[in-house]
Amino acid sequence: MRFGFDIDDTLINLREHAFHIYNRKLNQSIGLEIFRELKTVEIHEAFGLDSVAGGKMWNSLLEEIYFTDCPAFVGAIELLNQLEREGHEIFYITSRPKGYCQKTRQWVKDKGFPVHDERFFCGMQDQEKIDIIKQLNLDYYFDDKPAVLDTLKEITTSIYVKDQSYNQQVSIPRVKEWTDFSY
Repeated sequence: MRFGFDIDDTLINLREHAFHIYNRKLNQSIGLEIFRELKTVEIHEAFGLDSVAGGKMWNSLLEEIYFTDCPAFVGAIELLNQLEREGHEIFYITSRPKGYCQKTRQWVKDKGFPVHDERFFCGMQDQEKIDIIKQLNLDYYFDDKPAVLDTLKEITTSIYVKDQSYNQQVSIPRVKEWTDFSY
């Protein structure tokens, strides 16, 4: 079978990782309970930043957010390695900026995820991402972002949402914990 995965906030806990970095950089101690209530992908509101200041901060910290010690969600690495051992094809489809693609692919490999370079897609806008997902004729696809998931409801791929506070309105099957997922 062919499995497709978004990376950020689907396989790795990027937003929470960034939240800790923001706390440190802004010398604040906003609790995780505030993070867990956010209804947007963006985290700047929790720190009293408007969208312009929040965007500037995010962009200024991209290297640190993307390539430091961001943890994988529990069970994610193990599940993808199990799928690989069973002979399934694993595709990564991320909207990370083009300039970070090579470094992201290596970082994902270094974390222990099974990566084949020809199955790693990076650096596209949401619509391009959607087109790639459709072209790959995947059996399963996993993402966290409502804007992507909502456009995939009409394809034959089994679509799953990685449970996040900002995607509760999405009414498709959810993955709360990777350790609980079975296909």
